[in-house]
Amino acid sequence: MEGNNQTRVTEFLLLGFPGQSEEEVVFVLFLGMYLLTLIGNLLIILAISCDPHLHTPMYFFLANLSSVDICLSSVTVPKMLVNHMTGSRSISYVGCMTQMYFFITFPNMDGFLLGVMAYDRYVAICRPLHYSLIMRPRLCAILVAISWVITNLHALLHTLLLLRLTFCSDNTVHHFFCDPYPVMKLSCSDTFINDLVVFTVGGVIFLTPFTCIVISYAYIFSNVLRLPSARGIRKALSTCGSHLTVVSLFYGAILGVYMHPSSSYSLQDMLATVIFTVMTPLLNPFIYSLRNRDMKAALRKIIFRSQN
Repeated sequence: MEGNNQTRVTEFLLLGFPGQSEEEVVFVLFLGMYLLTLIGNLLIILAISCDPHLHTPMYFFLANLSSVDICLSSVTVPKMLVNHMTGSRSISYVGCMTQMYFFITFPNMDGFLLGVMAYDRYVAICRPLHYSLIMRPRLCAILVAISWVITNLHALLHTLLLLRLTFCSDNTVHHFFCDPYPVMKLSCSDTFINDLVVFTVGGVIFLTPFTCIVISYAYIFSNVLRLPSARGIRKALSTCGSHLTVVSLFYGAILGVYMHPSSSYSLQDMLATVIFTVMTPLLNPFIYSLRNRDMKAALRKIIFRSQN
């Protein structure tokens, strides 16, 4: 490669969405979604913290999920909004690597929490008499702590592999944030190891909670179908409906984006990342609160207290 192409980049340019003619509309849309994400998830955390009736394993995991969703949206959206306000599209090399580290951490943490929540539903429905004995506060805290350790180590591995890549003259990222796949496409060095680790280690990290979800719901459905009454079946499944909705949105988007080589990353993949980085954190509070009587009651108490 020519000498003038070997200049190492110190920053990247985030192009955002291609063909973006209505930038003001996109800015207002993302700002509105981000504010709703913050408000909705903070209300979930506040409701669970203030209501003693919600101090159970299921809501402990839900509060953690809401915290992670706030962090996930905050990794990408604020930088895009700031760039729009300042008229700059740049992000420093260090800033880009840092953004990718947390972007890898929080979606994976979301997945692990969804897996733990599926196990919690399995114990509640299939082994109700042993629920309080199995899902002790200490076990819940350990499950969340282990999930944080695994996801951070996984993010560190990918970030270190990204740091070894050489980026030459082309520093234009065709995305609104530093997504690892579009960034890897800019590298003028071989990304085979990166792609290999994505499919092997990344595959294990992805499949571990997903397998837990599938097995948990296989047991749940097999037990539920043995219930004698249709009312019992509806009651049992109603406790899982919200969780299944979130799982479908989250894993459907990730499967569409990252289960293929980085070289084939496209506009459709970019739009799919919006689903699990922006839309899923936005929708989670509505999905869990609208389908949950206890959560709605706790939110009403908070609103009533604030009015008084």
